[in-house]
This record gives sequence, structure tokens and C-alpha cells, in this order.
Amino acid sequence: MKTVKTLFYSLVIIILLGCIAVLVCALNPSLTQSLAEKINGSGQTVDSRPSEQPSVNVNSGADTGINWDVVTVFGDGIYISPSRDELQLPAQSIDKTGFEQIVDDAVQIKDDEGDRLQETLKTGPLGQGYSFDKTYYPYYHMLTDTMQQLYRQIYANVMEVNSEFVPVVGVNTNQLKNVFEAVYNDHPELFWLETGYSCKYMRNGLCVAVTLHYNQTASCLQDSKILFDAKANEILAGAMGLSDAAAKEQYVYDTLAQKVEYRADAGMNQSAYSALVNGESVCAGYARAFQYLLQQLQIPCYYCTGFSGEDHAWNIVKLGSEYFNVDVTWDDTDPVGYEYYNKTDEEFSKTHIRTGLSVYLPACGQKKVQSSVDDLINPNPQKPLEYEEEEEEYDPEWEAYKKKQENLEKAGITEDEVRETMEEYYADCLKQMVEEGAGMQQFTNVIPETLWDKVEQAYLAEKHKAGYVDEALKQLGKENFAIQLQGQRLGGGYYRLYHNISTW
Repeated sequence: MKTVKTLFYSLVIIILLGCIAVLVCALNPSLTQSLAEKINGSGQTVDSRPSEQPSVNVNSGADTGINWDVVTVFGDGIYISPSRDELQLPAQSIDKTGFEQIVDDAVQIKDDEGDRLQETLKTGPLGQGYSFDKTYYPYYHMLTDTMQQLYRQIYANVMEVNSEFVPVVGVNTNQLKNVFEAVYNDHPELFWLETGYSCKYMRNGLCVAVTLHYNQTASCLQDSKILFDAKANEILAGAMGLSDAAAKEQYVYDTLAQKVEYRADAGMNQSAYSALVNGESVCAGYARAFQYLLQQLQIPCYYCTGFSGEDHAWNIVKLGSEYFNVDVTWDDTDPVGYEYYNKTDEEFSKTHIRTGLSVYLPACGQKKVQSSVDDLINPNPQKPLEYEEEEEEYDPEWEAYKKKQENLEKAGITEDEVRETMEEYYADCLKQMVEEGAGMQQFTNVIPETLWDKVEQAYLAEKHKAGYVDEALKQLGKENFAIQLQGQRLGGGYYRLYHNISTW
């Protein structure tokens, strides 16, 4: 009997200790994160207040599969999306678009059918031997480690032209779409892959079957590859002997614009094949052909998707340490134009807006402009006369005002831009989040550096939900969201906060 009592009390103590541990973790998210990292063996910690760029990562609802640290992966600045209302589209180019967004045909099935598919359907090749350099394949590095497994699996199955497989990891429809877009955007050489796919998912939201769609070249793939390589090599041969990356880029740019004709009804027009082999395409084909050719020349070039009156695609190219926007389609004129060649985000802001995962590509910064000689000459080198001034009475309010104005000027902002309190910050976030609409969006605001601790703690304690997110989701008619908050020190004691938000 004594033994039974001992076992009973031991069990009660264990249960109580477990409840206490759960309560402690619930009240201390940072402890929960720390424990999770130790269990997973990741060895990675998130410092939410580094010296220059503080950040907070918050996922609520289903996991989107996006690595919200993506904006700091490249260390090349953050893309700021301009407003569509500010676009000034040129009449001669507005119709030269044609990019097709990724289309996912998702169908819910019964659980028993889903269980059967998981038991009978194969994964196909997993691509475990593949690795993708961040310099050339940025979209791969926008994903979590788990979603990168699925990326490699999709890539490997496309290489084998397999149509249907079961995902190697648990994935919902949202995550699957992000991963498929990442694969598609990184790899123009997969010209036989269509922009749409199908999937089946169960009541719990997990996808149990993925079906890839291929164009007509898949039925004679080896012959199509030979023809594709031959056409690409004709252009590459002329570029390889040039002295530097800039010269190679311009040669490819000029040659592609001369060889390809824009046609809205061109066959397979979302592929590099349509531009290189068929010689006619839309913006997507131009951009994917340009991306492929520069990749072969070891010049980092990314496929960038967005909006320019209609859905549109162009490229981002890295030359040295600088990134530039390039739109071959809009410069395909007679003679070849350079209005949209190697431009900054500011120069593109009136005509192009990034969307989808492309908003996480590196920002294209300002070009360095050499000052003229006149700017360096003092127009009046004579030292001005100095006069003794009467000492003014010290006014603390006036001095504080002057100091504040100096700080605002140092930060390059106006007083109207600053959100001084949490209430002002929440109200501004609500307004901008609703105005930007559902999907993947970005907005910014400015706060005093002294307010950062309160903002950080609010996100870690999930007070931002009641602060503005719940009301924004209600107005947008959505249920789930994921937020990354990142701050940039402006100087003068101010932070500009960048909010990358996904709602669905």
C-alpha cells in the first residue's frame, strides 16, 4: 500500500512540474525559443537589437514557409515598394507585358483518400545532392530549411520530368506556392516547366499530392535541350571574349533585343525557350532568357516579377557590388533603347513595382555621381568678419526645439513622419496595412529610438494583434498573417521601421 501511495504522489508531482514548465514557457516566449533551439540543435539565436538594424520576426496563423530574415540575407538594403497610384506608365511600353503569375489548382480531398495517396504515391528524387549558391539562386535562400527540402525535391522531379509525387515534408498550400515560385524564379533552364501546378490537400490543410505541368518540349526534351543550348551558345560565344561583366551584359542585352520579337500570343511565352529558340515572346520570356544567359557568364541575374500597368517581369543584375534593374522588353525598340537599362529602384519607381517573393530581392541603390569641379570650389573664400554678439538668455524650451529640428534634419525626415507614441504607431500601422491590401505587402513608418523597446516588447508579447492586426485582418477579410519588423537607424535618435506583412 505504501508503494502505491509513493507512486501516486510521484505522478502528481511530475504532472504539477509539467504544468509549471508549460506556464513558464507560455509567459516567457524567449525561453521557449531558447529551448526549441537547444532541442533542434540549430545553435542559432535571434538578437532583436543589433547595433544598426533591430528586427523582430513574428509568425501568426499557418507558417508561410518564408524565412522572414530574407531582407537581411543580402545586406544590400531593403526594397521599398512605391504606390500604384504614383505610376507614370509610358504609352509605347504599357502593352509590352504578359507575365503570368503562378497558378495553383488546389483541391481538398477526403482524409481516407489522402491517407491512401500518402501510402501509395512516391516522393520521386529528393535532390539531396543539390546545393544552390545564394549569389545566383536567391529565392532558395528565402525559404526555411524545411521548405528548402521541398524546393530540392521539386527541382529534382522537374529534372526527371516526373509529374506527380508526395511532398517529402509536411506542407500546406500556402507554403507549397511559395516554394514552387522560388524554384520557378531561380531556374530559367527548366524551360519545359509550366507556371501552374495542381495539388491535393486534406482537411487538416496538409498537401498529400503535387502534380507538375509541362509544356510541349517535355515530350522531346533531349532534342529541345540541344536546340536550346545551341541558340544560347550563339549569343554566349560573342560575349565570352569581352573584357568585363558590364561589357558582357550589354552585349547580351543588345543581342537579345535584336533577335527577339515581342508577341503577346507567342507559344510557351513564359519560358526562355520561346525567346532563344522561337525568337518571339513576352516580358517573361525576355527576362528568363536574359537571366539564363548572364548566369552562364557567371553574372548574378535574377528574375523579378511585378506590376507595370499589368503583371510584368524584368531582371535585377549585380555588377560588382551594385544591383541594377534591367527591362529588356521595354527597351526592345529600333534601335535598341537604354531607358530601362541598369537603373536604380528610384528610377524604376514610376513605372515598375515588385510583387510576390521578388520584393525580397536586393534593393537597387543610387548610382554614384561624380561631383563637378564647381561644386568643390568655395565661391567666396574670403573669411567673413566676426562680430561680438550679446549673450542671449538661455531658453530650455527653445533649445530643446532647436535640438529636435537638428535631429530631424540629421535623420532626413520631417516631424509629421514621426510616430511618437504606441497609440500613434498602431493607428498608422492599421491605416497602412488596410490601404496596402491583402497578400505580401510592405509599409514603413518612423519612431523615436526611445520607443523601440516598447515596440519590441509589444511584438514579443503579441500585443500588436490587439494593437492593430486584428482590426486590419477584419477589414481585409483575412484570418492569417505573418510579420517581420525591421528597423534602420536614421541618425538623430530615430528609427525607420520596415514591416513585411503577408495576409491570407
